[in-house]
Amino acid sequence: MIFTIEKEVFGFERQTFVLIEDITQVAAMDEIGATVVAVYMRSRWLANRLQKTDGEHIFFMPYNPGRHWVLVIVRPKREIVYFLDPLPENRVVDDECKNIVNTAIKMYNSHTGRQGRKAPIWKTLQGIPNQPSSVECGYYVMRFMRDIITDPSLEFEKKINGKL
Repeated sequence: MIFTIEKEVFGFERQTFVLIEDITQVAAMDEIGATVVAVYMRSRWLANRLQKTDGEHIFFMPYNPGRHWVLVIVRPKREIVYFLDPLPENRVVDDECKNIVNTAIKMYNSHTGRQGRKAPIWKTLQGIPNQPSSVECGYYVMRFMRDIITDPSLEFEKKINGKL
């Protein structure tokens, strides 16, 4: 829900929005913890970045859930999020990361007036090179970004999953 904060509140007029979930939580006087506030702040930052584009851009979001780097790629207009983890074992997306990105995409859709999906589609890309030991994750995340940026077709999903 988009609304205008009047000039008298902060000294300047500003448009912002609140998610229905936020209103419900506040109206019910549910406890709001530090994690919810941190996720909201990071989601707000990401949503601001998404809103400054036409939505067709891809956004790299290196993420460290704790002593390990992974790469999250966001395609806001398509509402698709890719997850790349250089560890050889099959890993899952961290819940906090998923909440940050999902909330940011909801905010982006609200700002652009799009209905959007109930939740973005998350795809774990399996055909990526695996790091050989436990310390190279940051280098591999940078490699993934470089390989995607230098390919003008941006068909990384097909190339990675199809190992072209």
